[in-house]
Amino acid sequence: MTIRKNFNFDEETAQKLERLAKNAKKTQTEMVKKAIDLLEREEKKKMRLEALEKLAGSVPPGSLVDVDVREARVKRAINRAK
Repeated sequence: MTIRKNFNFDEETAQKLERLAKNAKKTQTEMVKKAIDLLEREEKKKMRLEALEKLAGSVPPGSLVDVDVREARVKRAINRAK
């Protein structure tokens, strides 16, 4: 998909983008795409960490100490087979 937009950067930002692209031997478009991908990964990472923090408080401490993963998988497989 091609989006044709005019982006207006201030002079300093435009020079930085040009320099970064030149040093990486990539086009400015590729550099902007790379920056967007990086920001998106960081946003997803942040969302996962927030979800993990919410989940961490939902289980009482010590309640999963004696859980046998293999046994749980066997029980689940048996229940699915029925």
